[in-house]
Formats: sequence, structure tokens, C-alpha cells
Amino acid sequence: MKYHLLVLGCQMNMSDSERVKSVIEEMGFIHTDNEDEADMLGVLSCSVRQKPIDKVYSRIHKWNKIKNRRNVITFVSGCVLPDDKKKFLKLFDFVFDMSELNDFPNMLKEYGVVTPMSLQSDLGKEKNDDFNIDVEKASTSFSLNPVKLKPASSKALLPTNKNIYKLWNVKPHYESDFEAFVPIQNGCDKYCTYCAVPYTRGREVSRPSAEIISEVKLLIENGYKSITLLGQNVNSYGLDKEEEISFAQLLEEIGKLGNEIQNKCWVYFTSPHPRDMSRNVIEAIAKYEILGKQIHLPLQSGSDQVLEKMNRKHNVDTYRESINYIKELVPQATLFTDIIVGFTGETDEQFAKTMASFDEFKFNMAYIAMYSPRPGAQSFQWIDDIPKPKKKERLQQLTDKLESFSGKYNQSLIGSEIDVLIRTTERKTGYLSGHNEGKIVTRIISKDTLLIGQIIRAKVTKASGFSITAEIVE
Repeated sequence: MKYHLLVLGCQMNMSDSERVKSVIEEMGFIHTDNEDEADMLGVLSCSVRQKPIDKVYSRIHKWNKIKNRRNVITFVSGCVLPDDKKKFLKLFDFVFDMSELNDFPNMLKEYGVVTPMSLQSDLGKEKNDDFNIDVEKASTSFSLNPVKLKPASSKALLPTNKNIYKLWNVKPHYESDFEAFVPIQNGCDKYCTYCAVPYTRGREVSRPSAEIISEVKLLIENGYKSITLLGQNVNSYGLDKEEEISFAQLLEEIGKLGNEIQNKCWVYFTSPHPRDMSRNVIEAIAKYEILGKQIHLPLQSGSDQVLEKMNRKHNVDTYRESINYIKELVPQATLFTDIIVGFTGETDEQFAKTMASFDEFKFNMAYIAMYSPRPGAQSFQWIDDIPKPKKKERLQQLTDKLESFSGKYNQSLIGSEIDVLIRTTERKTGYLSGHNEGKIVTRIISKDTLLIGQIIRAKVTKASGFSITAEIVE
């Protein structure tokens, strides 16, 4: 039997997908990129914006047409809002929270699905009544026979389980042998008015630090070159527990691992919150070579009035304080951010303050999004009063300003030698693509695909707004 998994949204969903694949493949399913040959079709949803949700509805309508021709199992998990969950129940065979992933095999069994592993554990039977599969023949080839599945004994929605530890206990099926995502936290307590995450992932829960350190240690020992610590608000790590180390202390422990193991690797984290960004976090980054000199710190708006309406719990002054720490302690670090344009009621004057913040902070990269109301979030009740053309105009203005500052920084790198992690081949023939320690996209003049997954030394020869070009230093 084969399965296909569509992953939408952020890096957290990418990380969760590695554990989903572990559970599915433990049942004997084999991954395929071809939906048309899959016996199981699943999607990890994202409710941050409407576009990913539209993709979920589009895909399930396609998959349900496939079900008219042959037996296919469908499921959805990931970030799902309550209203969408009710609708998905009528469209998917299974709807479950990520914290209930371990129960998925049992749900399949209750539904009447025979998996390759269940067949192997039932070899004493000549046939399986659910699909009329001959076990002896199925030992080399597993497929669903064209018969109707048994109805589920209960609704396909698993009971909500706030205990995310079950998910973290699943050994991930890493998608890469040189880049990895390590979850350290799940959920969020900030309740920004535009955000649906607290309603899809719940309150903040920190993963035990011993497990995190153990996973990171194994990855470094196995030669991974890039590791990203993941959470909705990583720098409030540990605050939900009475006995747990802080985020800064966690970085210290990982830094010590880097000194001990001495394998070239960059460890990053995303996303922190300006309210919880402390000086000792920046001190740890400055102290240890393994901690990547790139910091992603979401600003969202340069207007204190808009930030207050967003319930961000920080203002531009507190953000500026964190940036000053970075410039003082890690002046070589690149700075990334997140921005929302066209938030409800955003005036031209307030947007101008966001433009001014780009002049001041000179971001290397900004992920700029046009505001879209999300059901469940507080701002969904407010009138979305900024016309879409105005949002697009503001997005373009910020993008142009970003490219100007990013381009100047990239130009300053010409002639310098840098370390580059080669990640993939580029569309243009003759180039490889990767990034330097500051996560600036770097094009390498080479056709040697054996370099993918390695950190190499290169000299910067050209620069553009959002990338640099370099040649390998022999």
C-alpha cells in the first residue's frame, strides 16, 4: 500500500509531517509523490491564512472523486480551526489533532482498514474478510480490493488530547540527511488578535529539555549541517513548567554540545517573540560558534497603535532594545522579521511608521503578508476595511525598501570569503544553491551535485537584492 501526504504552512507542520510519516510507514505503507497511485491520502492543514485552507477543500474534493473509482483513505490534521474541523468531518475519513497521532493506527483498525503490518501479524488466517486479501499473495504486494470499507464504529474525529508529548515521542522520519527541524514547544499563550494558532494548537507546552538536547546531539553526531529549533514562541520555552531550564539555558547546553562534538553545524531557532527576547539569549548566540548568526524577530508593525490593536504585548521601543543587544553582541548577525500590512484600521500614517522601521532596522529579509481575517481570531469580528489594492501597494512599497537595504548588505559581501551550506541544484544550469550562516541565499558556480549537504568555502563575486553569487575557494 502507498500513501501521499500534502504538507501546508510553516516549518512546524514540516516537522510534524516527519513524525506522521514515521507512524504511517511503521504500518507498512510506502510513500509516493503520485496521488493517483496512493491508497491513503492525507494533508497537514494550515489555518494561518485562507489560501492553504482553500487548498485543503480543493484537494479533498479531488480525492473524493477518486474514492468513487477505488478505495482510498483520506485524513486531515495539522492546524485546523473548530469551524473547519466540523466541515472536514463530512469530507474526510479521519480528522485528528497532532497530539492524537499515535492513535491513528487504532482508528484505521476500527474503520476496517487492513494495513501491511496488520496482515503480517495475522498470518495464521488464509484470508482477511475486510478486503478479501489473500495473505500469502499479499506478502509481496499489498493493495486495496474494490470493495466497500466497513463504516467506522464512531465518528472519525479523535478526542482532543492536549498532551502533545505523545507526538514528540514519535521518532521522526527526517526528510533530509543534512537539515533538520527539532520541535521544542507547541502552542501559544500570546493571543494576538489576528492569529488563530492558540485555537488550533492550544496553550504553550514545552518539550522536556533532556529530549531536545538528546535529539540535537544525535543530529550533530550524525553530521547534520543545519538544525532549527521550532516553536510558536521559542523564547518563552520552559515558562509553563516549574522545573525546567530557560530558553537561554537551552541554547547554552546546545552550544556546549557544539564545542564538544566539533562537527560543523549551524543551529537556528524560530519564532521568538520580542516581549520575551532577553539579553542572555543574545549572549548565548554570541558565545557559541554552533549557534547560527541569524535572528528572526517578528515586528509585525512599526506603529505602536497597530501593535496594541494586534495585542502584540510589545512596542517599537522594546523591539529596538532587542535589536540594540544584537548589534552590540552579535554585530555580524543578519536580521529577519515578519510584517503584516493592511491590518484592520491601519492608516497611511501608521503604515509610514512601518516604512520608517525598515529604514532604522535595515532588515536582511522580511516575510511580508497582507492581512486576512481568520475565523476564531478576535480580529475576525472587525471590519476588514483596508481595500486589497491598498494592501498590495503597501506590500510592494515595503518589498522595494527591503530589497534596497538587503541589496546594499549583499553588495558589502563581494570579495569576502564565506561558508555556504549547499542545499540543492538551481534551475539555471551550472549553479548550485544554498545559504551562508546568515541565511542569505547563495548561488554557487558549480555542477557538482555531490556538494549538496556540505558546507563549503566560497568567495562572493556578485550580489543582487535578495541573493549573492559565489565561486568555490579551492
